[in-house]
Amino acid sequence: MVGFPISRIVMRVLLALVCLTGGPAAHAQVGDVGLHIRPCVLRAAPGMDPATLLRQSGGFDCTTPQTDFGRGDFWVRSQPLDRIDTRSPHEIRVASLWQTRLTLYALYADGRIYRFSDDGRGATRHMQLGALIQHQTPPSPVPLVRLLWHVEGAANLRGILIGARVTDAYQAGQSTLRLGALYAGFVGLCLALLVYNLALWGALRYRFQLAYCAMVAALMGYAISSSGALAWMLPDMLNNDRLRINYLLLAISAASAVAFARSFFEEQVFSGWLRVASRIAMVAVLTPATLFALFAPHAIWALDKLYAVTFCGLIAIVIPILWRAWRMRSNYLWMFALGWAAPIALACVRILNNFHLIPWSFWLDNSTLVSMTIEALLSSVAIAYRIHLLSRERDEARIQEAAQRLLADTDPLTGLLNRRSFLREAIGRDGMHTLLVTDIDHFKRVNDTLGHDGGDEVLRLFARALRAAAPPGALVARLGGEEFAILTTEEAKLDANTVLARLRAQRMPFDLTVTASIGLCTGPLATEGHWKLLYGLADRALFDAKSDGRDRARARPGYSIAA
Repeated sequence: MVGFPISRIVMRVLLALVCLTGGPAAHAQVGDVGLHIRPCVLRAAPGMDPATLLRQSGGFDCTTPQTDFGRGDFWVRSQPLDRIDTRSPHEIRVASLWQTRLTLYALYADGRIYRFSDDGRGATRHMQLGALIQHQTPPSPVPLVRLLWHVEGAANLRGILIGARVTDAYQAGQSTLRLGALYAGFVGLCLALLVYNLALWGALRYRFQLAYCAMVAALMGYAISSSGALAWMLPDMLNNDRLRINYLLLAISAASAVAFARSFFEEQVFSGWLRVASRIAMVAVLTPATLFALFAPHAIWALDKLYAVTFCGLIAIVIPILWRAWRMRSNYLWMFALGWAAPIALACVRILNNFHLIPWSFWLDNSTLVSMTIEALLSSVAIAYRIHLLSRERDEARIQEAAQRLLADTDPLTGLLNRRSFLREAIGRDGMHTLLVTDIDHFKRVNDTLGHDGGDEVLRLFARALRAAAPPGALVARLGGEEFAILTTEEAKLDANTVLARLRAQRMPFDLTVTASIGLCTGPLATEGHWKLLYGLADRALFDAKSDGRDRARARPGYSIAA
């Protein structure tokens, strides 16, 4: 009884959310509609007669929690149905539980008893949305007096018979219609998120998108199975097999959520022991679910409790994840906390129900649907923000890479191409090209006069003059030391005398006179061998200019210098 107010609060919150989607009448017409049955339990024994049990006044226990009775076969009787005064057909609903067979006996005021019996497949065929097993009583001229259920093979994980209600056809139909809209909306949301994130993954290839898609797909499958819609799709399926699928899909969605968190946060958040612990938690939650799906009802109670314990482990690991993300100032902490607050809180409440600390309720049983709807909407925003940050980081990385590449290709002193980048751009070109090689005359004397800082300034000013003299599209480079080069196509008609004039006109520090010699040659550059030949001829022409007195240009045969 301690936990009852908690269950009531959760139920009211969830009902309020349904009212937002279903209108003012949603509270009265979704899930737990009609007259609530207060069940009284009696353990079954051979020779018990349903007619006698319906009429006897004692023997049934109405106060002991159902889960205290353990596994087995039971009779469950309702209170006298004094408030049922209509003689029209009734819809009798109970929540789907792990059972071998469920038989319903309906006693009328004239003493007649109607019997409805379902094995596993019969329960599937009578399944309604909300995982409610529903039977319709026939029309009767006299009122319904009492109900009795014979529950065979009850695992009694949550109770022997829970969620029992008597309602009319209109209320039951309205409930199914509104639950259908709610479940369809959730499945539609899952499909939209699945398609959207798969499309983004195809374009961006971020790992967390695949983990999120796996989680959404598992939740969508869980919604279809746990809602009872799977029973409509596969009417010959055993209801207990549907429950096996519920366990497995919920575990897969939980493990996928951990995988999503591992790839959503920065890598250092899950470094060290936390990465190992999260992997263990994923395996731990999948193991009892798989064992339950394969071997239940063998050791079903132990497997169910182990399943709940592993979910406790998953929730416990959230604390160090959030703590480490906070310490490392993760950009994604607030998004994760906001998106997963509702699922984690409601998972805690469901675990309390698994350990029988709070009672079962229809909306508590369907809390995963509502909590994951909230999570899906908020996580969509979180993922969009995550992609925004990643895109910004990628853009910054590209800018830095371009800057680094530029620095690697550029001479840091003059800003011209360096020798490596110049050769990369030059070799392999089609057609004829003119190579101009120039060298500052007596540069050692410049350094001795101005010092090395002054010499560097002369090199910078010399490079500026060369760049200004070069025609558009030309490659201008510092080959090393005080040696520079200009490469143009043959059609550009590079004039060496114009370059010399520009260099002479360049004002140097302290009005120092600085001259240069130039060597030219024209030829192909298709291969590295062509480059070596062309550079060798231009270098010899430069040597000719130096030998002839410097401050002049010379060309090897095939190129004439304008007068």
